[in-house]
Amino acid sequence: MTETYLEFDNVSKSFGPVEVITPTSLSIDRQQFVVFLGPSGCGKTTLMRMVGGLDTPSKGQVRLSAETVEEPDRRRGMVFQSYSSFPWLTVEENIRFGMKYRTDLTAAEKTERTHHYLGLVGLEDFAKSYPNRISGGMRQRVAIARTLAAGSEVLMMDEPFGALDALTRERLQVELRLIQAREQKTIIFVTHDVEEGVFLADRIILFSKRPARVVADIDVTAKLGTERTLETRELPAFYELRNHVLHLIRNETGDML
Repeated sequence: MTETYLEFDNVSKSFGPVEVITPTSLSIDRQQFVVFLGPSGCGKTTLMRMVGGLDTPSKGQVRLSAETVEEPDRRRGMVFQSYSSFPWLTVEENIRFGMKYRTDLTAAEKTERTHHYLGLVGLEDFAKSYPNRISGGMRQRVAIARTLAAGSEVLMMDEPFGALDALTRERLQVELRLIQAREQKTIIFVTHDVEEGVFLADRIILFSKRPARVVADIDVTAKLGTERTLETRELPAFYELRNHVLHLIRNETGDML
């Protein structure tokens, strides 16, 4: 992957007198799975929100396909840590809602896409269920499917598995890698969980404590390959990379995670 698809050009951010992000330049290729990893509150979520047009840089520009990002649009979809399903809609209706404002699709095409993404996230048997009748992990699958159905090219995920139990979290991590491979989306995933970041990423951008600056840019695929299973966590290469990232964070933060 060599195409510069998403670019942060000397981007910085301050809220009043508080500097959150120091001048930062990064480029992300199309279809990369990039993890923003760093201490809680370091500014990595703010940087990701700039991609979605939800925050604006104090200086510099964010560009997608060479166009400056100035406001939200459906090319860039967000999945939050909190379960964002609409409780009055069924699972199927929640996914279809992602296409509500798409005038380029017929009703039949919207139905077809809804069924496609229901199947992709394994929720066909729960299509008529309401969110309060399914698990937290299933609700996060609904949020992912709705974002994909909307036609988002870039998925921005802000610690989406943080509130889940360990086993559900592991299972969804594996599923997310599979979804990304099938749908060929660009994903920016924010976490402060080192194991999660190493398992998911093609590439890790490691940030310092606030104000955020890039500490390391790590090619995870070169060390772990593209196929990830639950057994990946048992590989010596996984332990080596996880310990390397932990060491970098400890040097920067004094164990603050």
